[in-house]
Amino acid sequence: MYTGNSSLFAYRCFSEEEAVATSARQQEPADEPPQFPLVFADIQGGPLRPEIRGIVYFLPMDSGTQVYAYVTGLPPYTPGNANTPPIGPHGFHIHSGGSCAPGDPANPFQDAGDHWNPTNQPHGNHAGDFPPLFSNDGVAFLSFYTDKFTPTEVVGKTIIIHENPDDFRTQPSGNSGKRLACGVIVQSQTRTCTAGHIGPQ
Repeated sequence: MYTGNSSLFAYRCFSEEEAVATSARQQEPADEPPQFPLVFADIQGGPLRPEIRGIVYFLPMDSGTQVYAYVTGLPPYTPGNANTPPIGPHGFHIHSGGSCAPGDPANPFQDAGDHWNPTNQPHGNHAGDFPPLFSNDGVAFLSFYTDKFTPTEVVGKTIIIHENPDDFRTQPSGNSGKRLACGVIVQSQTRTCTAGHIGPQ
């Protein structure tokens, strides 16, 4: 079982066997919060940074999605100069393609496509524009809410971690540099979650 919480939201995610056992223990099923399929992406580093590993969860909240990301193996921060952008904080986006095939080792994950932008917004307001990942000795944890999509709307798309920061203004993709890691967003067929508000109603 995976358990997490934020100031407004709590969730529990179960394997299929755990979900059946939990349901059997309920004396009053009507009081149990509804279950929903777990949507997530397993992140794997590519040729430029094979050490990266991570997980991103997409959980329904109100009319949108709570996103939780945990990533390890990020490169150490390197300051930039007039000719070279810094390495980190790392641009972090949903891309429109459905493949994490590495492809060209020098320019990997091009099959992931461009930033996901279903409403044709300028960069900085794409549905797939996320806050950057800040490395802490290679580890980053991020949690945020977005009302730009629901979890099932991003199934089949990809998560990309970039080498450089997103400037949130350069069109069309924020000048975030090469693609270090990728994960396809999937909906689990065997894991479910229950959720409910724990903050102010």
